[in-house]
Amino acid sequence: MRSLLMTVQTQSEAISAPDRGRKIIHVDMDAFYATVEQRDDARLRGIPIAVNDHRGWGVVAAASYEARHHGVRAGMTLAEARRTLPGLTIVPARMDVYREASAQTHAIFADFTAIIEPIMLDEAYLDVTATTLPSATAVAIEIRRRIRAELGLVASAGVSYNKFLAKLGSDSIKPDGLLVIRPKDGQAFVEDLAIERFHGVGKATAAKMARLGIRTGRDLRNHPLQNLIATFGKKGKYFHEIGHGDDRGPVIVDRPRKSYSVERSFRKPMQTLEEVRHGLHSIVDDVWAKSIDHDASGRHISLKVRFSDFTMAAKGRTLETAFRTREELCVACTGLLESLAPLSSDVRLIGVSIGLLAQR
Repeated sequence: MRSLLMTVQTQSEAISAPDRGRKIIHVDMDAFYATVEQRDDARLRGIPIAVNDHRGWGVVAAASYEARHHGVRAGMTLAEARRTLPGLTIVPARMDVYREASAQTHAIFADFTAIIEPIMLDEAYLDVTATTLPSATAVAIEIRRRIRAELGLVASAGVSYNKFLAKLGSDSIKPDGLLVIRPKDGQAFVEDLAIERFHGVGKATAAKMARLGIRTGRDLRNHPLQNLIATFGKKGKYFHEIGHGDDRGPVIVDRPRKSYSVERSFRKPMQTLEEVRHGLHSIVDDVWAKSIDHDASGRHISLKVRFSDFTMAAKGRTLETAFRTREELCVACTGLLESLAPLSSDVRLIGVSIGLLAQR
């Protein structure tokens, strides 16, 4: 008990004296895929559009702000989106174009700092603590100006002394905005925010926090650290930090790969277990090829199946040792599939993900 108490006290002391001299920017490209399409096709400008998911799921990958105004959101099926907004223009995804635009934005970032952490194609963290410009705000202003002038795109940015607040800032000011959260304002900025708006707090975690009486940043700040650790494990310390407007996480330049996956939609829904098994084996071939490309196998294998009614089932298994051959991978994946039988409906998508990676 004394050891635990000393550990908690040490953690509290560490959290109470955060490094607030850092300068972090979170840049988020506004409605990225949709904005690229509107940039490249004048006929799409100013009208509601949705970009179809490139994997063929028949869902919205991105919606323009004109479409969002009418309730169209990413993740909707195309049928739902059309019901929400009759006359909505659907545009096929062009991933190569989006990747090129993303690379161009990162080239702009690199003119200001070498410490860049990409999150997805459309967002990144930048550590500009050592900037030669007068301030991090000046850097963010110049980055946004250049993205608009050179690429014809729009970005929002949050500027603060840690990643958590920088992300909250960009989320809060979209679209086409810039928000600066200074060290003296960090704690006040989060105290009245609903816990669901905290980056890193998903629906399940928010529900668990609500059962603890935590609904706002102020509630989180006032909740005992030891209780958070007891409930959420290692993440309890992080939640305690962000409740105080703090986040010690560094901007990571080379983020190690934690997993890889392959998903595929099938044009014709598969009706029998044998058909699904055949489709799974073709995906196993692609996963095996990825394991060779990355020179990494893994111990945790996850399988997900999406049905024709858009419901989903998933299973996972952790092996004692990482798979060494395609046959070992196939046996594990097939076992997961058979554990889902009987299937509740026709299958339209199968996905396999490999985690707990180990180099060969």
